[in-house]
Amino acid sequence: MKRLDALIVGAGFAGLRALYRLRGMGLDVRVIEVSDGIGGVWYHNGYPGARCDVESFDYSYSFSSELEQEWRWSERYATQPEILRYINHVADRFDLRRDIFLNTRMESADYDEAAAEWEVRTADGDVFRVRYLLLCMGQLSAPKAPNFDGQDDFEGEIIHSAVWPKHDVTFEGKRVGIIGTGSSGMQMTPVIAKAAKHLTVFQRTPNFSVPAANAPVSDEEDAKVKATYAARRQQALNSPTGLGFKPNRQSALDVDDAEREKVYEAAYHRLGFGFALSYHDILLSKPANDTAAEFLRRKIVERIEDPKVRAKLVPSDHAFAARRPSVDSGYFEAFNRDNVTLADIREHPIEAFEPAGLRTSEKLHELDMVIFATGFDAFTGALLKPDIRGRDGQLLRDKWAAGPITHLGVGTQGFPNLMIVVGPGSPSLLSNVMVSIEEQTDWFADLIEKANADGIVEIEVDAKAEQAWVAHVNERAQETLYMTAASYYNGAEVAGKPRVFMPYSGGIRNYRRILESCAKEGYSGFTLRRAPAAAKDRVET
Repeated sequence: MKRLDALIVGAGFAGLRALYRLRGMGLDVRVIEVSDGIGGVWYHNGYPGARCDVESFDYSYSFSSELEQEWRWSERYATQPEILRYINHVADRFDLRRDIFLNTRMESADYDEAAAEWEVRTADGDVFRVRYLLLCMGQLSAPKAPNFDGQDDFEGEIIHSAVWPKHDVTFEGKRVGIIGTGSSGMQMTPVIAKAAKHLTVFQRTPNFSVPAANAPVSDEEDAKVKATYAARRQQALNSPTGLGFKPNRQSALDVDDAEREKVYEAAYHRLGFGFALSYHDILLSKPANDTAAEFLRRKIVERIEDPKVRAKLVPSDHAFAARRPSVDSGYFEAFNRDNVTLADIREHPIEAFEPAGLRTSEKLHELDMVIFATGFDAFTGALLKPDIRGRDGQLLRDKWAAGPITHLGVGTQGFPNLMIVVGPGSPSLLSNVMVSIEEQTDWFADLIEKANADGIVEIEVDAKAEQAWVAHVNERAQETLYMTAASYYNGAEVAGKPRVFMPYSGGIRNYRRILESCAKEGYSGFTLRRAPAAAKDRVET
């Protein structure tokens, strides 16, 4: 048995940042990671074309000015291999690997009420006794794997984009099928189309996408950003999304058609995912959103030659960005190639695998390889896999059976000393997640530091506080267009999953102010105890 001050689950960006900060406070802390390498989502999602949709300079740590100055990004939007190199550089630069246990799966975590400690057991039988348990397991780390009839009979190769093989995957001379047209499917399609003998893309829901506007980072641009990095970071912290772009405070409806077209045109060719910031009310007002959606539909039409294919690829059933829009590098143009076919599985659903390929209600698509780009059980999938038991043996998955219940997205009543980094109820996937990771990690560290200084052994969310926060999250979501579309934002990505809004849509800046107010108020919404609640002589502060 290993006794620690804190145990971190997950060695992605969040886990490494938490390790760096907590270890710097002098705590005895370790990280356990189920994979055989660090990097989380960027370790596993090695599919062709995988790329971040946040600018590289912003999708990076801000805790070290030396790191900011020494790391040289090669592209405006970094590819998966470059991001993974960055993660490994950070681990080596700050000597983090010595406190990371790879190939270690958390099977269970049980709260010992008398000792105010968590007992964590791994799949290999190791046991950790820890004061604080930090879940840094990621929002997109529980892949959805379809199970079609006849799947085991398929004579070709099946790959999931989220667990991409570490060996080289070749497409030359092969008939490849991609199921899914979210971010992963859109990113890999143009790359695979250039190599495969034939590519069939199976689409259920057409989605909006904006050109990535990627480009090499010139020496001049690199020097300019590094000379003003502090100001850039402050701008991100004080923005709604944590992106490096300054949002337009105007309404899309307050300008004439010509001005609006000019703004959209400039954003389309430069901002990538930041196109949604062209006007402040794009996600607040349906009429404002319609102007952006119509602009993007016109752009998609211009990129597709075949009118029949075009009609199937242009989204019409949801507001722009109500589902997470993609950022692509030639996705729509790929369908102009003779070796690329679109299969509309809303019109002709997939019925079953056969040894030679995939059969839809229309025909058999003969394939040598099928790639599932079917996404994730987002926000809660990874958190609810292990058996996490709080007071009275209550399972977290039982408490969250109707949807996640948290205070500030960081903790839940009945599970003391359990801290969730960028979990449901926080900005997480509605933000530049790197900003959210650092914001929450530092907040946790300050709370632990205060607890240690004041002799606090137990930190627990109050039931009224978490109910109020869930209500606030829902109220803010209702102000937006997010609930008008089925998406992973509201649990629609998994059959049977509670249909509740998962992230916090109030923005990075507003959320940070709420965290700061909570801390100034002595961590309102939390009970801090100098003895476990199970002890009769507990003293609460």
